[in-house]
Amino acid sequence: MTTQNFIPFDPVEFDEAEMLERSRSFYKFMDRRRSLRMFSDKPVPKELIENFIRTASSAPSGAHKQPWTFCAVSDPAIQSKIREAAEAEEYESYNGRMSDEWLEDLKQFGTDWHKPFLEIAPWLIIVFKKAYEIDEKGERHKCYYVNESVGLAAGFLLTAIHNAGLVSLTHTPSPMNFLQKILNRPENERPFLLIPVGYPAEDAVVPDLQRKPLEQVAVFYEKEKSK
Repeated sequence: MTTQNFIPFDPVEFDEAEMLERSRSFYKFMDRRRSLRMFSDKPVPKELIENFIRTASSAPSGAHKQPWTFCAVSDPAIQSKIREAAEAEEYESYNGRMSDEWLEDLKQFGTDWHKPFLEIAPWLIIVFKKAYEIDEKGERHKCYYVNESVGLAAGFLLTAIHNAGLVSLTHTPSPMNFLQKILNRPENERPFLLIPVGYPAEDAVVPDLQRKPLEQVAVFYEKEKSK
């Protein structure tokens, strides 16, 4: 293997006891993360949003193509356009597109087609995935594992937001093509997630939900211990 374009790896090292403690404390911290629909209009500094996006863009991606664009919106006029278009799509979903089973599953969240948080939250981060790259000459280049890569980046983004003490929501009005038009994004970029970001409203509440326990989400195939 050639090392021409390689640099030494700089590992982060902890002893086993510290690793265990860090894993426990981080789990407890992340277990407090909730999706929120009740936002405050309290301003959030742009630098925080920039750092969240930097963190998201540190995610692994297929062939290091980094097939994502993060559009951060705080302009009230644009937010209003996004809300209007999103609610139009959501109205159609709640009044015909969604199956009865889907609507029943959503009742626990108390949601409907009204999305006021799209104007109340101080920032909207719209995650776009790049179906392919376009170079300076206008030529197309393939991207690899686009959905997987952008999904990982979105996870990093949500973690960074929570780590800073703010709240977010993964909003997916479907279809989302209106975001490409409103934000004037190029043809190779497709909307992936719409994420309001901000502080929680003073009277914010969340559904009383329980996450599945470890034994329901993990299966371990361990090497047998020597007798």
